[in-house]
Amino acid sequence: MAEGWARHLHPGSIDACSAGTNPHGLNPLAVKAMAEANVDITSHTSKMVGDCDPETLDLVVTVCGHANETCPVFPGKTRVVHEGFDDPPRLAENAKSEEEAMSHYRRVRDEIRAYIADRLPATL
Repeated sequence: MAEGWARHLHPGSIDACSAGTNPHGLNPLAVKAMAEANVDITSHTSKMVGDCDPETLDLVVTVCGHANETCPVFPGKTRVVHEGFDDPPRLAENAKSEEEAMSHYRRVRDEIRAYIADRLPATL
C-alpha cells in the first residue's frame, strides 16, 4: 500500500520500490482497500529488499517493527527512518468476515496515505 500511495501522491518525484524482509505475495485485501481509494496496485509485486537497487535508494522507510529491527545497512547516502504501522494481515487473522478484515486494511491504508502525503515530503 505504501508504494501505491507514493506513486499516486508523488508521481515523478518519488520512484518507490516497496520490499519486505519476508514477502508473502500481493495481498488481495490490500489490493481491494487501495482500489476503494482509486489507487490500482494490481501490477505491483511482492519483493525482497535485495530486489530494490541499493545504489539508487535515497531513503528507506521501514513500516513495521520487524523490518526496523532487521533492515540491512545500505551503502552511501541512503537514510533509513522508521514509521511504524499496524500489520493488516495480522490484525485481520481472526476476522469473522471479509468486511471485518477490511476495516483493518482501510484504517492502515488511510494512515499510510496521511504519512506519505503530509510527512514523507518533509523527510526527503
